[in-house]
Amino acid sequence: MSHEHSHSDHHSHGDSDHGHDELEPALQTLIWKQIDFESIRTLNESESDQGAKIVEKPWPQRLEPEPMLESDADEQLLMFVPFTGVLKLHSVLIRSSEDSSAPKTLKLYSNRDDLDFSTASDLQPTQTLELSRTSEIQDVTVKRTSFGNTYSLTLFFEDNFGDDVTRIYWIGFKGEFMNLNREPVEVLYEKAANPKDHTLIQGVGDMSSQGTRHGM
Repeated sequence: MSHEHSHSDHHSHGDSDHGHDELEPALQTLIWKQIDFESIRTLNESESDQGAKIVEKPWPQRLEPEPMLESDADEQLLMFVPFTGVLKLHSVLIRSSEDSSAPKTLKLYSNRDDLDFSTASDLQPTQTLELSRTSEIQDVTVKRTSFGNTYSLTLFFEDNFGDDVTRIYWIGFKGEFMNLNREPVEVLYEKAANPKDHTLIQGVGDMSSQGTRHGM
């Protein structure tokens, strides 16, 4: 399938913290603030940054028609979404529409930041999800054992229900999040002289090593 079009990367825009405090208790597993919005990349979007903007749209704005992600040269879309730590993914939330522009097949790839349409088509996905034609929020569960150590997610919308273009209005994620970085390791070296501190910090350091991005 030909993709003769320009693929634009997402660049800086807007404050990413708006709306987060408005989440109701039932949505405490919603992953939003922990998404690295500035590094989201979407291939075959008709306008630059549309993919990033529908992910950055907070929960209270999930039903709003704008911004909207629309494909360009054909119906396929490929979106790379990195997180700021390690995620145990539970489900993907999507709002599309009741018409034929709604995405049908969604292939998920965990921890792959090197995919394009050709490699995504050839590579075995971590999981394939079948979506519905609906304007309601779809909460599509994933196999948790396959996404228990996810620091980035690539979404390949392979087809739709017959339209020339695919349109998506909102994308969200649910799961458990661990904010892992190198700071605990630095603290370990600073406090290594105290055996008690060393034991406590060592545990955090070991946890950090489990979140190492293999193959990056």
